[in-house]
Order: sequence, then structure tokens, then C-alpha cells
Amino acid sequence: MSSLLAGLAPAAAALVDALGKIGLNYRFVLEADELASFLHGMLVTLELSFVTAVGSLAAGVVLAAMLSSPRAALARPARVFIEITRNTPTLVQLFCAFLVINMLLSEALRGLGGNPLTPFIWSAIVISLHKGAFHAEALRAGIEAVPHATLEAAQSLGYSRRQRLWEVQLPLAVRFALPALVNNMVDLVKMTTVASAIAVGDVTYASIMIWTQRDNVLELMILILLFFGALTFAINHAGRWLEARLRMPGYGH
Repeated sequence: MSSLLAGLAPAAAALVDALGKIGLNYRFVLEADELASFLHGMLVTLELSFVTAVGSLAAGVVLAAMLSSPRAALARPARVFIEITRNTPTLVQLFCAFLVINMLLSEALRGLGGNPLTPFIWSAIVISLHKGAFHAEALRAGIEAVPHATLEAAQSLGYSRRQRLWEVQLPLAVRFALPALVNNMVDLVKMTTVASAIAVGDVTYASIMIWTQRDNVLELMILILLFFGALTFAINHAGRWLEARLRMPGYGH
């Protein structure tokens, strides 16, 4: 890797000089430490996006199943959680979790080896639960869109209510809700930037650390926009491919 970077150094220097002539200061890419920090921030953002994507889908499925339950003891807590989560800012939830719950947990675990939850983990938990609430509503709508005749057919085959939910309704609901789920995923990736507020070393935090030293906010904001634009474009493209792949004859176009 070091030899590859060394081989690219002359081309990078030439590009930086060319951009400098039009007023864009990208000289930080010629500094090994700052470049490594920025690249590491991009990697952290990708890791956080992946973890929260998986976590939010898992939370969404569980919450959707609870919402669809005829038992009020399951449906009502899920509804309360979703309403509170959807109607409060993610950043406020993150601060409450990290500055309040995390502090109380650290005090409780002080004599047991300390608190194992890092800022990255807290960010992953909060973002997953927040976006999971939106996934749950999309899946609930998909569950309710399953034709009644399909459920009657499953019931006639001896499927229990739980089997109908997990083997019939949810697989169909995912297909119906896929456009909304993809939209939620795009929003989730953009939401990962809030992690920088509690010093998670994502691409936003790394950029802040660089521009405080070099005063090149515009240049780094352009890079951040390009990075997230490319990432969300890839997710949207993958979502469209998945929609076409999972489309069922007789449902939709």
C-alpha cells in the first residue's frame, strides 16, 4: 500500500497544484497523517452505515411484528416507542443516550471493569432504533397490503397465525415496502453524520479535525458531498435492482 501511494504521489501533487490555481486548497492529501485520517473516516462511515442498516432492519421487523399483533401488550408499547422515536430529533436521542444513559451505565459498571459501550456502539444503537421505527411503519403497511385471499389460502393449508406472519405476510410485505425501505436506507446513510457529535471518527469528524488546522472548509465539504452522493447513489441503484429482482407477477407492474 505504501509503495502504491508513493507511486501516486507525483500525480497527486500535480492535481493539488492545479486545484490550487483555482482557489481550492487540497494540500492535506499530500500529508500522510491527514490523508490517513480522512480515509479512515470514510471507512468508519461505511462500517457505521452497514451496522446500522442491518440493525435497523432487524428492529423494523420486530417492531412491525409487534404492531401487527392482536395483543395490546405488544402492539401498544411498539406504537408508543415508534411515535416517540419518529417525533424527536436523532441528535437529541444520541445526546440523551450518550450523555445520560451512558454516564449512568458507566457509574454502575465502574467496579466491574468499566463501560464497554463506545461512542461508535451508541451511535449504531440510536441510529438503528430511530430508523427501525420508520422501517416498521413501511413493513406494517406492507403487511396490511397482503391480499386477504392469500391469508385464507395459507390458513386452509394449516398455517398458524405466527407462520402466516413470518412465512407469508412478511416476505410479501418486504416486496411491497421495498421502495420505502430503500428510501429509508438512503436517509440512514446521511444520518450517520450525527455520530461526529460524540466524537466518532467518521468522515465528517475527520474533516472537521482537518479544516480546523487548514481552514479549508469548502474543499472538505465538497469531498464529503461527493462521498455521500456516490454512496447514496450506489444504495439507490442497488435498491432498484432488488425491486426488479423481487418483483412478483400479479403484484404491481
